[in-house]
Amino acid sequence: MAAVTYLCRAGGYAVLRAVRTPPFVDALLRNLPAPLFAAYVALALSRQDLSAVLAAIACGLAQARWRNLGVSIVAGVGAMAALRWAGM
Repeated sequence: MAAVTYLCRAGGYAVLRAVRTPPFVDALLRNLPAPLFAAYVALALSRQDLSAVLAAIACGLAQARWRNLGVSIVAGVGAMAALRWAGM
């Protein structure tokens, strides 16, 4: 299984190195991860309760303010713990 996964990834790099992709494909590959991540997060949050949504907002605000992934994780986990402790 690991070998197949490695070959798929290595094959993709080999193909992209050998073949010149059109500018549209370059732009798509460069900008696609952020919308995919946003869709995954939105779907996960839509299936959670209010405390999870509020903790995610705290996490996003911390990331926007400090631009530090570690701080945003601590803020989100701390907010979730505080909300659960408060009974939400």
